[in-house]
Amino acid sequence: MKSYHLTVLPGDGIGPEIMDAALSVLDLVGQDFNVQFDYDEALFGGCSIDKHGVPVTDETLKKCKQSDAVLLGAVGGPKWDDQPHDKKPEAGLLKLREVLGLYANLRPAKIYNALLDASSLRPSVIRKADVMVVRELTGGIYFGQPRGMDEDKAWNTLTYSKHEVERIARTAFELARKRDNRVTSVHKANVLESSQFWRDVVEEVHKEYSDVFLNEMYVDNAAMQLVRDPKQFDVIVTQNLFGDILSDISAMITGSLGMLPSASLGEKHAMYEPVHGTAPEIAGKNKANPLAMIGSVAMMLDYTFDMPEAAAMVYDAISEVLELGFRTEDIATRNTSLVSTTGMRDLILEKCSDKSGTIIEMVRMSYEG
Repeated sequence: MKSYHLTVLPGDGIGPEIMDAALSVLDLVGQDFNVQFDYDEALFGGCSIDKHGVPVTDETLKKCKQSDAVLLGAVGGPKWDDQPHDKKPEAGLLKLREVLGLYANLRPAKIYNALLDASSLRPSVIRKADVMVVRELTGGIYFGQPRGMDEDKAWNTLTYSKHEVERIARTAFELARKRDNRVTSVHKANVLESSQFWRDVVEEVHKEYSDVFLNEMYVDNAAMQLVRDPKQFDVIVTQNLFGDILSDISAMITGSLGMLPSASLGEKHAMYEPVHGTAPEIAGKNKANPLAMIGSVAMMLDYTFDMPEAAAMVYDAISEVLELGFRTEDIATRNTSLVSTTGMRDLILEKCSDKSGTIIEMVRMSYEG
């Protein structure tokens, strides 16, 4: 039996609730596919500040570095807004990405047919949209030095090395080869030297991937085009700040941030987390949408553990539950059945159980063949 060790960081707000739901699904996958998943849970974000005075401890960072993958719920909330910048929950997230070398953030935005009416965009605009935002995660203005502020001004530095741009560009081109073979490089080269550099390096790397179509777009136009005609995009590759914004805009395609999973990948480590925040207003009320967290587990099964059949089983279960009309509050519309966090979890588990026997038999037959 294969065995994997995970560091689990439930975080703040609705984080523990959605994490519990996702781990239940992962446990079922482990049983069905004869894989052992061991968990080591740790405090992270605001809850770590409350107990340890810092958003992430050295011990937690050590656990993450020693694990096969990290699962993160959500961090932050109004309770910690007045903390100094380096003591905010989000500072722990930046630190974790830096320490683990998680330079590539993959944020898929794929519309489920059952949710066409949940989006504020017209169904004709978003139908069949399937966008992958590849965001550079450990460079750019979030990490640039010098940075600071005083009574009269504030300053941040946006810088990228050639190596940083090359590796994220290769990640995007490799992903495109497995999808629809199209990459859009998003920058602001008309006004920013850092973006001129980004554009030139991506174009140079593209010579290694001549089979992939490369398009370029200014970030302001890309933001508009995402909500005007998202189907024109396949893979979007962009820098840290732009990717942060564009991936949240892409939530309009799916109807809710509660539907967006993500993967943060490095050369040695990987972390999986939903894109949404902590939603403190509904924390503890069993109302949170766990599908982004469950989808993040599916991405982990696919990208880190090379279990595409297991990932497909989870994705299909999500699709089938939505097709049956079950919704959490954030994606509910008329003529749908409202369910709780645990209710949605149980429905996904039921559908996974229904599908597991067929999928496992197909996998067995493929191995024997």
